[in-house]
Amino acid sequence: MDAGSVNSSSSMSKTQSRCPLQEQFLQRKTSRENLDRFIPNRSAMDFDYAHYMLTEGRKGKENPVSSSPSREAYRKHLAETFNMNRGRILAFKNKPPAPVEIFPREFSSVSQDKPVKSRRHIPQSSERTLDAPDLVDDYYLNLLDWGSCNVLAIALANTVYLWDATDGSTSELVTVDDESGPVTSVSWAPDGRHIAIGLNNSEVQLWDSASNRQLRTLKGGHRLRVGSLAWNNHMLTTGGMDGRIINNDVRVRSHIVETYRGHEQEVCGLKWSASGQQLASGGNDNLLHIWDRSMASSNSATQWLHRLEDHTSAVKALAWCPFQSNLLASGGGGGDRSIKFWNTHTGACLNSVDTGSQVCALLWNKNERELLSSHGFTQNQLTLWKYPSMVKMAELTGHTSRVLYLAQSPDGCTVASAAGDETLRFWNVFGVPEAAKPAPKANPEPFAHLNRIR
Repeated sequence: MDAGSVNSSSSMSKTQSRCPLQEQFLQRKTSRENLDRFIPNRSAMDFDYAHYMLTEGRKGKENPVSSSPSREAYRKHLAETFNMNRGRILAFKNKPPAPVEIFPREFSSVSQDKPVKSRRHIPQSSERTLDAPDLVDDYYLNLLDWGSCNVLAIALANTVYLWDATDGSTSELVTVDDESGPVTSVSWAPDGRHIAIGLNNSEVQLWDSASNRQLRTLKGGHRLRVGSLAWNNHMLTTGGMDGRIINNDVRVRSHIVETYRGHEQEVCGLKWSASGQQLASGGNDNLLHIWDRSMASSNSATQWLHRLEDHTSAVKALAWCPFQSNLLASGGGGGDRSIKFWNTHTGACLNSVDTGSQVCALLWNKNERELLSSHGFTQNQLTLWKYPSMVKMAELTGHTSRVLYLAQSPDGCTVASAAGDETLRFWNVFGVPEAAKPAPKANPEPFAHLNRIR
């Protein structure tokens, strides 16, 4: 080993032996809180108190016997004035700074004052059960609807009954003859007063529920029964067993304005999106179509926006998501048993869930990200799913036959279900409404001209 290496190693060893002490010394020299020289902070000191403590104050405490009464009284007065409980004369720093609020006050107050949302209780049994004799047990029909004025319509064979949820009263709206019936579909208009009734003879009747009067009959659009109906403002869309979908403008005499052709078998599901721009249709041909209003044509059959062939059985259950405008849920029949979610802008299938049984109807919760489905064999249950995880939150049983029809109350909290067991059940599955909203007033427009065009 050469001398350079020896010197280098020895110098390294000396440096290493001195490093810990040097580091401590440097830390003390550079740290403001650990300086060796303590300099009092004059702005934080009380000089009157300091002078007293250095002179009279300390003498009185150390030799109280030698103090005269007047001096003792003066000392007590000074003690009260200067707060004798203080022990230090010199101050080396000011008062500690006020604590810094990491979060703004409004955030902290909200987090403290806002009550923690408790987990919603989901009743496992129906709140009310009504008899529904002669309810047609047909998967492809739509015989139940709940209007915006809180009146439930249900078709039993040839008769349409109205059940007023505000007082529980029941009334008969119409009974059709055997040549026209049975009733194959019912659907309330957005105003909650007028209702459309599809018939087995391919006709559609429009009724005013307030006056219990028929306004007009729509003919010529279909050749076979009309099993599905959907309103879009003044437009009534009808789906028939002939595979046709027809847009009817109820304001004019020549009511057929557009025809959608894409299904080869019965159209059993129809739902307009909340914006009224897109229509979803499901059929017994296992097809799901998305139609766009901007592509509608009165001259020829309108071309679909998306033709979706993923289901392997009839597609009846359809539900547009209330919190995402382009999200659609669809359910397949007994040979499919799945709930699928679609991006209707792109036509992509976002998710598919095997439910294990026939999917008859779907409803979204308007207040929470939840989806309710009704099923057939074997449990004939209603299943509440958490979206998007699709974890089962509850299974509601009570029906003894497949739950074919679902309808949702105007406040979005109560669900009515009708099944092949000829019962109508009401479930508080979606919770209690936060605030009761008054029912909207019936607006006769766009039905003001119906009497003149009958």
